[in-house]
Amino acid sequence: MSKLIISLSPHVHGGDSVSRNMYGVCIALVPALLASLWFFGLGAAIVLVTSVVACVFFEWAITKFLLKRDASTVLDGSAILTGLLLGFNLPSNLPVWIIIIGALVAIGIGKMTFGGLGQNPFNPALVGRVFLLISFPVQMTSWPVPGNLTSYLDATTAATPLSLVAQGRLDELPSATSLLLGSTGGSLGEVSAICLLIGCAFLLWRRIITWHIPVSILATVFVLSGLLYLANPLTYVNPVTALLTGGLMLGACFMATDYVTSPMTHGGQVIYGICIGLLTVVIRCWGAYPEGMSFAILIMNAFTPLINTYCKPKRFGEKPGKEAKK
Repeated sequence: MSKLIISLSPHVHGGDSVSRNMYGVCIALVPALLASLWFFGLGAAIVLVTSVVACVFFEWAITKFLLKRDASTVLDGSAILTGLLLGFNLPSNLPVWIIIIGALVAIGIGKMTFGGLGQNPFNPALVGRVFLLISFPVQMTSWPVPGNLTSYLDATTAATPLSLVAQGRLDELPSATSLLLGSTGGSLGEVSAICLLIGCAFLLWRRIITWHIPVSILATVFVLSGLLYLANPLTYVNPVTALLTGGLMLGACFMATDYVTSPMTHGGQVIYGICIGLLTVVIRCWGAYPEGMSFAILIMNAFTPLINTYCKPKRFGEKPGKEAKK
């Protein structure tokens, strides 16, 4: 007589794991990483290596010595991914000590304070980035000109496309081709939209993410920016430029799609993405900072539990409040 084994779902394993997905996202970031090295050289290498090493170290140290847990999970890829995403949100001339502070905040406050991976309500890399932006506004808004391959702290700086928009210098904006391919100033993750789109396509192909969040964000920004542009083309940028400038592509494809901090259902993800796109446009057009993507994602991270409450998966079986039919 065979025994009936009762276990928790899932009963059929699809092959997914934390490590597979985390390292999959890291692989998807390789085109953007190569582009940042191409345009910023030594500065990009220092920022990215420092950020990754610091994030891995702080997660290992906090797990082992403060939480008293097995620190072997530090190599599951989540700390490495946080370090990469934090680095992509920083300028290539940021001093090492500031990067280390950002990594400590991202891992220590943004992640481990809440218990570690799977329990953090906010995207850790964005927590670190916003903390640095508020604490070190001068260093975080000094953007090196692409092409300084060997200089680091003494790199020549210039205004980013979003800074030009905020200053009303729309006639000085680079072409859409330049924005798509790179060669414009900004953080490491802003220089080549095409590389980020290639990475996003890889994530969709590997089914690490679904289309709902990135498409809803990009579509919302495109529509709202288009309406503003039609209303006043002398003040607002055209929708294509709005999509290709700043950290919109990086945030929509790699940060808003974080499993832990985004809604679980497809309907909830669409609502989440639309709200992020709306907040991004509002902050860009009328806020104190030229870029609003980081703030928009963090704000909607806080609303994710509420979205999950009202956007639940379809229930199977009898309907609540009604007696089951005999």
